[in-house]
Amino acid sequence: MQSTTLGASSLGFATGRAPGATKRINIAIWTVQVLLACLFLFAGGFKLIAPIAEMTKQMPLPGLFLRFLGIVEVAGAVGLILPSLLRIRPYLTPIAAAGLVIVMSGATGISMAGGKIAPAVMPFVVGLLAGLVVYARTRVVPVRERSRGSVRRSVRVDARLQRTA
Repeated sequence: MQSTTLGASSLGFATGRAPGATKRINIAIWTVQVLLACLFLFAGGFKLIAPIAEMTKQMPLPGLFLRFLGIVEVAGAVGLILPSLLRIRPYLTPIAAAGLVIVMSGATGISMAGGKIAPAVMPFVVGLLAGLVVYARTRVVPVRERSRGSVRRSVRVDARLQRTA
């Protein structure tokens, strides 16, 4: 049964929220996106710059795989911010976040392979935050794509105004 006072749909998702609540949620998700982007940019950049011999001492993974992870993490960091910020193909943001969830799932598994759970807590939490971005940007506060015709329409309106003036 649909609730008309809350604007909830039959699926249980709120479709009509107070504008203030939506704005706060959007700010919170943007904050999480920026923090995750900074974290992955730093971690991925380190994996791209650091000598392979140094990295393989810390992590029992092949050097080329670590370089690949660095590229994936930097691309994920860029994908978390740019598509939504520029409003050009913003559907790429949750896709980038989903890719980072996969990366962090692997990091959690590798961390737990040592037999201890404590080192796996951080990658698990980061993966949950990336999953939150996926959910929020697809269901709660999606970013709309910039309309292509808006620039053309504004140019036409400006041209009309100039002709009449």
